[in-house]
Amino acid sequence: MHDLYFEDIVEGYRFETGARSITEADIVNFAGVSGDFHKLHMDAEYAEKHTPYGRRIAHGMLVVSITTGLMVRSDFMRAIETSTLGVKEIRCAFKKPVFIGDTIRVRAEIIGRSESKAGNRGTIQMRREVLNQNDEVVVELSWFATLLKR
Repeated sequence: MHDLYFEDIVEGYRFETGARSITEADIVNFAGVSGDFHKLHMDAEYAEKHTPYGRRIAHGMLVVSITTGLMVRSDFMRAIETSTLGVKEIRCAFKKPVFIGDTIRVRAEIIGRSESKAGNRGTIQMRREVLNQNDEVVVELSWFATLLKR
């Protein structure tokens, strides 16, 4: 895929990323970086006895962060890298827990685009569904980014 700019983006374009498994090291490292040591993520005994999941779950924002990593390796995201000015907004809905050992991937679709008043850029909206190894949607994201025009 060659470099893409705002005017090249077509609503309805869809793609999927590669997959990645969630490890205990991911959870421990994310807790260290974020400072979120909640028992739900860190204490196996607590999670087993006091949560409906029966085991520890990954941090929601860890899953969103890994989603970002999966996305930036996609051909589409590499193609818009030079025209992307930044992310304007991200909306997240956490649908199901993600556990150690789950393997996630992202299904993405361009669902909107709007030109800026300045005329030299525009915003694209992308729906991202994070799927686990059972094809269940675990996180839904709306992602808005500003891209330059040629």
